[in-house]
Amino acid sequence: MTAFTAADKLHRLVKQALDSGAAASIAEAEALFAGYRLALRIGDEAARDRHHQAALLTAVALARRVFLGGVSVAPLPDAPLAVRLPFGVTLADAIVALGASIGEPAAGTPVIEIGGAPSARRAPFHVRAVFAGWRGGIVPAPAEAAPVPAPVMALAPMLAAALAVNEAFLYVSGHVGVAGRRAVGLSLWDPAPACDWLSTIVAEPVLSLLPAQLWLIGLGHLGQAYLWALGLLPFARPQDLSLVLQDIDIITPSTESTSILSDSTLINVKKTRAMATWAERRGFSTVIHERLFDASFRRQDDEPAVALCGLDNGAGRQALDQVGFDFVVEAGLGRGHRDFRAIRLHTLPASRPASQIWRSAQADDQVEDRPAYKGMLASGALDRCGVTLLAGKAVGAPFVGTVAATLALSEVLRLLQGGAVHELIDLDLKAPEYRSAVPTPQDFSALNPGYVLAHS
Repeated sequence: MTAFTAADKLHRLVKQALDSGAAASIAEAEALFAGYRLALRIGDEAARDRHHQAALLTAVALARRVFLGGVSVAPLPDAPLAVRLPFGVTLADAIVALGASIGEPAAGTPVIEIGGAPSARRAPFHVRAVFAGWRGGIVPAPAEAAPVPAPVMALAPMLAAALAVNEAFLYVSGHVGVAGRRAVGLSLWDPAPACDWLSTIVAEPVLSLLPAQLWLIGLGHLGQAYLWALGLLPFARPQDLSLVLQDIDIITPSTESTSILSDSTLINVKKTRAMATWAERRGFSTVIHERLFDASFRRQDDEPAVALCGLDNGAGRQALDQVGFDFVVEAGLGRGHRDFRAIRLHTLPASRPASQIWRSAQADDQVEDRPAYKGMLASGALDRCGVTLLAGKAVGAPFVGTVAATLALSEVLRLLQGGAVHELIDLDLKAPEYRSAVPTPQDFSALNPGYVLAHS
């Protein structure tokens, strides 16, 4: 049994309050987050639709890791579980399994409505998570705005839910004054800022081809979000998806705070074993690799040629285009209390080699002079080494990795559908409208990564 340090135990978003100076101690930061509550609502018709269920369950899984005072769902019609995630037989089963309660919230609790028609505000913060085609986002509850209808691509509800939870956290934490009173969204078919996700009619294809083989490198924050996204895709025969899962770490108490498929029952379990179990419950085929990913690694010819990377270290990232993959999508997330909502996505091969893209490590915020860390040292709660270790851990929020996962997997889906591939996508969830999306100069038209037909 591993003896965990304070750094292994601290909730990665609670750490944001320490690093920013909003809280002067861990207890004060935890009390702050214990006051955050969220209410989710879904109508009768939406509750029976698999895409709306996907949005609701994504919102529950993310929100209960952020709003530590509790997440409630009401009303909840009696509906079977239509989305193919391994969380029970009914929608209520899944909601409870994912950590929410069923019942009406206290007055004034922030509200996220899943779909639905425009309505009067039930609380000062009340938004609707809406989606159509490859587009997803949020609008204020009373707003008439809605994306142009189209057959729903399975990741659009996941995107809408993640953006909604992000907006709710911006509201309760006071980081953006207009939170809940603006429309926020994007298109996974055309993520460029010029594409208006609400009013632009884009020639989006119906999702018809899905990956048959993928390699997932890193099974923490991003890697688990990739798996959640894959679980939502409409595989006619889930066993036709073959996954290689690579990681060397175990699940620690803090893993749950950022990683959508981890919980306290999995502490001390190897991430590869826990995620293989979940993937196999979903019906996928898995192989695990429990070795460090670096430049000495080599992909074999019969192994997946397409990789989704969730590593958070420069050495591993620098090797991504050296080990034999034909196509790699890598998402990097901000680490500090100011930039933890930042997402930077790359595809490889690219115009620059990976060794140049990640040539120098980004310096973390220096936070050891914050009152919380000084207090730990002065009180003897931690020694200098423990304070340094704790201060050096990244701030992280599960909704950030979830948005990143929809963008990353959409690069693979667009490649299969004959759409554009992007060498770089850069955005910050505080103001995603100011994102950039740079098309790749690489020609991937001859690449056949293996595919299966999507279930209609």
